[in-house]
Formats: sequence, structure tokens, C-alpha cells
Amino acid sequence: MRITRVEDLHADGGWRTLSWLKITTDEGLVGWTEIAEGMGGPGMIQVIRRMAELVIGADPRDIGPIGSKLYYMNQMTQGGMVAQAIGAIENACLDIKGKAAGLPVYDLYGGAYRRRLPSYWSHCGTYRARSGGLFEKVADTKPVRSLDDIVELGREVVQKGYRGMKTNLLLFDGPEPRQYRPAFSGGAGSPELNAPQWLLEAARDQIAAFREGIGPQCDLMFDLNTHYKPEGLRRMAEILEPYRLNWLEVDCYDPPALSKLRQWTRTPIASLETIYNRRQLKRFLDVDAVDVCIIDAVWNGFPESMKMASMADAYEVNVAAHNAHGYLATIIGAHMSAAIPNFRYMEYDVDEVPWAADFVTHPPVVENGDMLVPTGPGWGCDVNEEAVLARPPKNPAASWMLDWHRARGVAL
Repeated sequence: MRITRVEDLHADGGWRTLSWLKITTDEGLVGWTEIAEGMGGPGMIQVIRRMAELVIGADPRDIGPIGSKLYYMNQMTQGGMVAQAIGAIENACLDIKGKAAGLPVYDLYGGAYRRRLPSYWSHCGTYRARSGGLFEKVADTKPVRSLDDIVELGREVVQKGYRGMKTNLLLFDGPEPRQYRPAFSGGAGSPELNAPQWLLEAARDQIAAFREGIGPQCDLMFDLNTHYKPEGLRRMAEILEPYRLNWLEVDCYDPPALSKLRQWTRTPIASLETIYNRRQLKRFLDVDAVDVCIIDAVWNGFPESMKMASMADAYEVNVAAHNAHGYLATIIGAHMSAAIPNFRYMEYDVDEVPWAADFVTHPPVVENGDMLVPTGPGWGCDVNEEAVLARPPKNPAASWMLDWHRARGVAL
């Protein structure tokens, strides 16, 4: 079996562009993966296309040799888009290997430890605030425009059977609600990334509203991303301690600083979604920097993600799958979550435009807050090319973040 073609496909995901990689073989088998150029990686498609030239003619089942070759040819620029591009090619090849063997990908890694994955509602309120008009129009979903709406949404989380939810900082200080993310968007708060008192109080009020809505038993997580320096993270942890967060999620590139934060607060710390490969991960594990290790099987590639999870297990740290992408990426994360012993939680974006499910043959299935592990060969989920082609992206040259800013007249 040989790889004959590598191509990328893109579609309108409503508030973002969704993208996939397709690898075709001379025996008719096709492998798929989702790719995430819009998540801070403009130009990644070009990186993948250049790397794809190096795998034409290779046997897609030789995933280790393919990944090693691509890594060593690009190790001077390892991480970031290079890691994601290698991971994309590996993931699509894994889909082919599973299909050729008639096995789900997790069975290629020893089998599934579990068939149901406790899942939390991610970006809860974030998309309904940031793109409330869109969701109201296409899905009849009530936008989030106030703290009262936050309380109501919290009740919806519990009513729909989810045992956990995670949100981002939302501000209701203008005519339209907005997400606070200076490290992603620039503007006010960037590049200094301080946490003034008014911002801390806004975070406190939002988390208090969610806690009121979900009640005392539902897990509550808060994601701060890279928007604060360690001092701000500490102050945020302090003001939120009364609300019994299941974890405070942060991104910090300094292992000692993250370790000190974990030692300082009683709130569990989750992190490392932006850390690539085992070599970088080890620096954080060596200093006991996290309670929960977050790994993205799309960004790192499934083979490397499994090795990272195994390394975390050696440090007695459990792993939560990171997933801020579409449905195929969710399925890939579910395979990883099923195949590792040290599983913590499965991230799931409940709010999607209705037609996103048309892009895949088997969207994720959630029952009573548990995601069911796929059973078909490979990922158990293919891309519906007809549906993808029927919804071309509005701006294929731009990421969802650029689209989002331009729609609001934000200078770049």
C-alpha cells in the first residue's frame, strides 16, 4: 500500500473555518484527520502541503518511520505548526492503518480502558456571548448577554445531563458582551497581561453566577489561557477559591512559576495544552507543576500524544483531552481518552452550528454526560466530502480569529 495523494478540505463552520486532511492510497483506502489552522496557526496548511510531498509513495502504515523522518527533517523548528503538521499526517495515516486492520485506532494501542467518557461542556457561554447572533439565528439558541443569562445557562447544563462545564472570562461592560483575551487579540490589556481589580471582580461575578445555576454538585472549570502573568494567575486563584473549582486552567511557559502557583492555591491546576512533545512536557512534570495534564491529539499527533500521556502517568498525573476543534477532532480525542489508563475528563464543545454534524459520518454521541467511544475501524468517523463542498468557507485565506476580528472592525 502506498500514499498517492494528500489534500486539504475546508468548510464554513459558522463562526470559524473547519479544515481536514485527506490521504488517499493506491488500494483505495482513505485516511482522515481534522486540522486546526485557525487556532493561532495561519499558514499551517502550507506547511502540511510541503511535508506531504515527502510522504508520497510511502506506506501509510509505517507511521513511526514517517513521523520520525518528518521530525528530523524539521527539528530546527520543532513545535508549533511543525508539530501540528507532522501530527496531521500521522493521524490520517493511523486512520488508514486502523481501517486496513479492521480495528479502531485505540485497539492499535492496546485497547479501550473504558467505553464511556465523562465529558464536560466546554466554552460554556463563550460562543453564545461571542457569536450570540449567529447561534440565535441558525440554532434558535438564546445568546448570553448578562449574568442572569449565565445563571440560566448553568441550569441548562445540568438539565442536559452534564456533570461538568468550563467557561472563559466574559465581560458585560459595553453594548455587546465580549470575551477577555488580550494575549490572543491584542488591544486593551496587551501586551502587559495584568489582572486589575475590576477584572478579578468580573471573573468572580461570572463564576458565582455559573455556580448558582449549576448548583453545588456540578464540576466547574475556568480557563484563563495565556492572558495573565503568574501574579495575575495567583490573584485570580485567590478570588475564586470560594467557588470550589474542579480546576483552574492556565497556560504558562515557565515550569517553576506554574509549580509555585500550584503550591500556593488549594484549587487544582490544569495546564500544558500549548506544550508540545515529551521533551517539553517533562520539564513541567519534573517540578510537579500540574494536577491535570491537558494534551491535544490533533496538535501533537496521536502517537506523540500517547507517549506524553504515558509520561504523565509515570508522574501520577491524569490527562484531560484538549479539544477546541470540530467533531472529527473530538472523535480523535475520544480514542486517546479511551486508550490511556490515566484519563481525567473529555472536553466537548456542545455549541456548534447545526450543519457541523453534516460534515462527518458519525458525530460524537453523548448520553447523560458521557461520550460513547467510537467502535468502527480507524477513527470510526469519516468526512462527508459532499457536505463539505456544499459549504465553502466564507474567507478560506483567513483563520476564524481573523474573521472574528474583521467582523467587529478590530484593527490588526
